[in-house]
Amino acid sequence: MKHVTMTAAVLIGLGACAPLNTYYKPGADITAVQRQTTACEVEALAKVPVSTQIRRAPPRFIPPREICNSAGRCRILPGYYEPGAVYTVDPNVDLRNRVETQCMADQGFVPVSIPACPSAVAQAAPQRATTTLPPLNDKSCVIRNDDGSFQIVTRG
Repeated sequence: MKHVTMTAAVLIGLGACAPLNTYYKPGADITAVQRQTTACEVEALAKVPVSTQIRRAPPRFIPPREICNSAGRCRILPGYYEPGAVYTVDPNVDLRNRVETQCMADQGFVPVSIPACPSAVAQAAPQRATTTLPPLNDKSCVIRNDDGSFQIVTRG
């Protein structure tokens, strides 16, 4: 159980270091961004539905090999095939993402990736959540809050 807790803590910590990938329009309300994103996701899903396909990787041949013991007696293990792994793919995912991005662009939003703030900036900033998207520049960064919200700040 301790291992699971440690793993969860590491994953949460890594999420805090990751950039924020979102749709952006200066001055947009965060709830409006979330509503529009959901609407565009639903529209993209309706236009380009999931097409789950089951596939199998090719089998792999393991050649015969000779094994000898310390007395010098040898035997040959025959070759064999290992079956390929079974996996699923959705060939529509890229098109669905493009349709979603186009839908958001039609509403004036562009995709952005805002880097995580250095820890010194995150510790110095008062903790609060961004409710309206501010203007971005090359000094903008994001602080992720424990409740799932985020704060966009401009480093000085």
